[in-house]
Amino acid sequence: MSVLAIEGLNQKYGGSQILWDVRLDVAAGSRTCLMGRNGMGKTTLLKCIMGLLAPHSGTVAFDGVELTRMPAEARARLGIGYVPQGREIFPQLTVEENLRSGLGARRGRRVVPSQIYDLFPVLKQMLQRRGGDLSGGQQQQLAIARALVLEPKLLILDEPTEGIQPNIVRDIGDIILKLNREAGLTILLVEQKLPFARRVASHFHVLEKGRRMAGGPIAELTENVVHEYLSV
Repeated sequence: MSVLAIEGLNQKYGGSQILWDVRLDVAAGSRTCLMGRNGMGKTTLLKCIMGLLAPHSGTVAFDGVELTRMPAEARARLGIGYVPQGREIFPQLTVEENLRSGLGARRGRRVVPSQIYDLFPVLKQMLQRRGGDLSGGQQQQLAIARALVLEPKLLILDEPTEGIQPNIVRDIGDIILKLNREAGLTILLVEQKLPFARRVASHFHVLEKGRRMAGGPIAELTENVVHEYLSV
């Protein structure tokens, strides 16, 4: 059963078309990796899913609910957590304030779930430290934790390992697997690092010049597919 269904999605910047008739599904409970060389439309597709960019045509549905004309904040309330490329934490706010900012999308919740600190114990030790004073890896953990404050059904991560030291990359992979296997959280991530993608993902889709060109179980990410669509 698909938790996210995209049909015939087209998106344009001015006179340039970025996405071309994209059709893809993300199965409930899967860990799906969106792959492709730089500039192929991956981040644009995520922004269309989140309502940060309006598609020219096509539809996006989440848990059977049509999202296409729904504002971003309403999508978050439905249960979509989003970690953008570059993290985009609030550098002048403390770790605690960054985490609490995620509570705004959850009506009735006023406290950060305790599970967040179980997953990211380093953040509990740094609650009063400003976000901008954290290392890159710690900021990425904060960005993921802020999205998890929503207690989402679908977590979207745009290049979560970009610019992160190897030990934190490993920790982020462990957390993704734990959230999926123990909490049943569906994951959609953009990732360039093949070893990480093969370790973490259960399924994949490849974009080439804004078109979906390949996809399936991660075991089908063969060297031929890598050579044709992912090698630089």
